[in-house]
Amino acid sequence: MSATDQEQRMPDRSPLGSVDKALMALQQLGDAGSQGLSLSSLARQLGLHKASLHRTLAALRHRNFVEQDETTAAYRLGPNLLALADSYLRDGSLRGVLHEPLRTLSATVSELCHLGTLSGNEIVYVDKVEPQRAIRVWSETGRRSPALTTALGRAIICQSFADFESFAVSFPDEIPARTPLTRRSPTAIWEELAAARARGFAKEEQENEAGIACVAVAIRRGGAAIAAISVTAPHERMPFERMVSVVETIHRTIAPSLAPGLSLQKPIAAS
Repeated sequence: MSATDQEQRMPDRSPLGSVDKALMALQQLGDAGSQGLSLSSLARQLGLHKASLHRTLAALRHRNFVEQDETTAAYRLGPNLLALADSYLRDGSLRGVLHEPLRTLSATVSELCHLGTLSGNEIVYVDKVEPQRAIRVWSETGRRSPALTTALGRAIICQSFADFESFAVSFPDEIPARTPLTRRSPTAIWEELAAARARGFAKEEQENEAGIACVAVAIRRGGAAIAAISVTAPHERMPFERMVSVVETIHRTIAPSLAPGLSLQKPIAAS
């Protein structure tokens, strides 16, 4: 069957063909994850002509909804999709679904738990649940922090870049120090992001606030991270061994409540 025949027989075809091609391309790239797809592979999977699809991808690239790897020429989802996800989540949809699981998580680990989304280069705390214990960490819904100094931000960002070169384009400058332990250079931050990708969760220890440690797991839609769940505690209560245990609890508590198409961050093998 030719690509033209496949396009004509495509079920649930939108009356606006060019818009439909763009949306189908975004969905397919989302399923492909951070490695992306070549033009030929994407055209074959969608049953579209390469020339027509190339024009669609060029428009999406112009608006930063997709990006193209300079080495492999593969296409993958771009940063402006994160902005769309942030706008969608502001209406409380994900917050409403996950508030009760977040309460259960906080009660289980007896620590402060957050749901956060990325807005530009900042993390926004869209929901929180505090534990019932005397010594706890203070927080406030709606506040913002530099994304790269937080476990929440690192969990999301580490899913968005497959290599240092693409990361450095978006984050070329040193990060202002929040504490004496803040990783500031892009190289130092990327080392932690790469480690977070490999182990399946992000962490920070006294880099955003002195005396505080945090661990976070991203929430993914297809191949893109759209939010993250974190557990925050005084540093002495959060050694690495407990971080691993807390991540297991996050998966047990949060994953069953996610809608179809959403999943929690898992380890990504180094390429």
